[in-house]
Order: sequence, then structure tokens, then C-alpha cells
Amino acid sequence: MEPIEITDSNFNEILKTDKPVLVDFWAEWCGPCKMIGPIVKELAAEYDGKAVIGKLNVDDNPQSAAQFGIRSIPTLLVFKNGEIVDKQIGAVPKAVLAGKLEAQLN
Repeated sequence: MEPIEITDSNFNEILKTDKPVLVDFWAEWCGPCKMIGPIVKELAAEYDGKAVIGKLNVDDNPQSAAQFGIRSIPTLLVFKNGEIVDKQIGAVPKAVLAGKLEAQLN
């Protein structure tokens, strides 16, 4: 299961779910983004049906990156009911991100 590709044009639609949404703001040239990429992919598989996991390339989608004040990448935002409920800047172990998702599943 691959993470959903999120763009400026589909971002608001994706947030309309009742499930938690994890968005990985990344770029091709970003080293730490490449480290966290496989973790995001694993989470997409593990949380299939329970949460929405997506990636947004900040170079291709500057509008969304600006809207959420993304200044350093990777930045991972967790949304619930369209609102930001958690945030992680920088690469972290998978357990940290899984914990942020688990906290929103209850």
C-alpha cells in the first residue's frame, strides 16, 4: 500500500475524511526525507483503512506548504476533522509517528 500523493488541488478533499490524516511534506533533494520515506510507506500499509497516509512534494505544491507554514522538511502533520492535531519536524523513528497516529484513533 503506497501513501496517497497529495497535491495543492486535492489537499482539502483528503482532509474531509473522519479518519486521522498523516501528511509527509517532503522534497526529492532532501536527505532526511529519503530516510523517512520508507517509514511513511510502512505506515500507509499498516494503517490502511484506519488512517489516511499521504505525501506532499513541497517543490511541486508550494501553495499547501505555504498554507501550513512549512519551513523545514521533512515536516509531518497529523490532521483530525480537518484540523492539525500533531506535528513532527525532522526524521524520527517509526514508533514516534505510529504513536501520533494511535493517539488519534481513539
